[in-house]
Amino acid sequence: MSTADQPEKHFPDVDDPYVSISSADAVVHLEYTASTLPSLQEVAEGHGGGQWTRFVCISDTHTKTFDVPEGDVLLHSGDLTNTGTEKQMKTTMEWICGLPHEVKVVIAGNHDLSLHRDWYKDKQWKRWHDKKQVAGKKAKKAGVVYLENEKATFQVSPDRREWTVYGSPWSPEFYNWAFNYLRSEGEATVSQYQNADILLTHGPPHKIFDQTTQELEVGCENLAEHITRGRLRPRLHLFGHIHEAHGAHIHSWESPGPCEPLHVQNDINYPIELTESDDEDEVAHVEEVRAMTEKVRNQAEERNQNAELRRTVFVNGANESAGRTSWKGEKKVAHGGPGFRAVVVDLRD
Repeated sequence: MSTADQPEKHFPDVDDPYVSISSADAVVHLEYTASTLPSLQEVAEGHGGGQWTRFVCISDTHTKTFDVPEGDVLLHSGDLTNTGTEKQMKTTMEWICGLPHEVKVVIAGNHDLSLHRDWYKDKQWKRWHDKKQVAGKKAKKAGVVYLENEKATFQVSPDRREWTVYGSPWSPEFYNWAFNYLRSEGEATVSQYQNADILLTHGPPHKIFDQTTQELEVGCENLAEHITRGRLRPRLHLFGHIHEAHGAHIHSWESPGPCEPLHVQNDINYPIELTESDDEDEVAHVEEVRAMTEKVRNQAEERNQNAELRRTVFVNGANESAGRTSWKGEKKVAHGGPGFRAVVVDLRD
C-alpha cells in the first residue's frame, strides 16, 4: 500500500485504520495498525524514491510500556517515569533498551525527578540516584543517546547520512517538578538551545499543540519565537508534556528568516456535533476553532508539496491518553492506544 493512495487528513479520526499527512520530503503516520502502516520502502516509492529515514516518536510514557513500530530511530521526549524512582526508571529503560531501533535518543521530563540533580534540596544527588540507567554502559550498548542540553550526531549505518539532534528537558514552571524554569527566564534558557536537524524539548512551543482541556495555551513563548524567526529551524521538533494536545503538523516556512507565527492545535477538546443544549458562546467558540483548523489545513496542503520550501514537522508525541478522545465508552484508552499512538515520521535524507 502506498501512502500516495491515502486521503490526507490534518487531524486524525481515531476510528480510521490509517491516517497520515505528507509533504514533498516528509510523511507522518498518525493512526495505523500493524497491517496498514506502510513500510519505509513503500513510502519512498510513493514519494519519488531516494533514501528515507524512519523516526518513531514517543513521549510521556510514564513507566508504561506498549507496542512501538520498528524504525531507524526512536525519539523519546521525556517523562520516562511518574516520579523518577529507580524502580520506575529500570522498567522504562529495560523496555527502551529492548526495542529494535538502531539509535534511541532520550531526554528527561518534569516527572523524571531523579535525573535533575539540582532538584534535590540537600544537594546529595548521588546518594539517591545516578544516571546509569539512561547513560550507562548497558544503555549505550543498546544505542541510547541521553541528552541534557546537548547536541549530538548519529548515523543509523555507516553508509547513511549524518543527523544532528539537540535535546533539552526544560519546560516552563509547573508546580515543584524537575527541569522547570520561570517564564521570565524563558529567553535565557531557550537562547542556549542549538539548531539541529532534530529538536527534542519536553514542553511545546506556544500555540503549537499546547492547549489543555481548560483551553489554555501553555507552551513556551520564547521557544516559539526562536523557531518563528528562524534561529531554530529543525526538520523535526518532538515534544510532549501536554497529553491532551497529542498531534502532528507539517509546516512549510515561507523564508529561512523570520516568518509569521504558527498557530495549530488538535481538535480533541471540541464536540464533533453541536447539540441544542450548547449555549451560543460555546457554539461560537467551536466554530472559531473549526475555522482556524480548516485554514491551517488548507494552507499546509497547498504549500507542503513545494520542494523548494524548508519544512518543520511538529509532533506532540504524548502517549498518555487525556481529553475527550481518551475514553471509548466507559473504558480509558491505554498508553499508546488510538489517538495517542507513537507518531511515525519518515524524512527524506
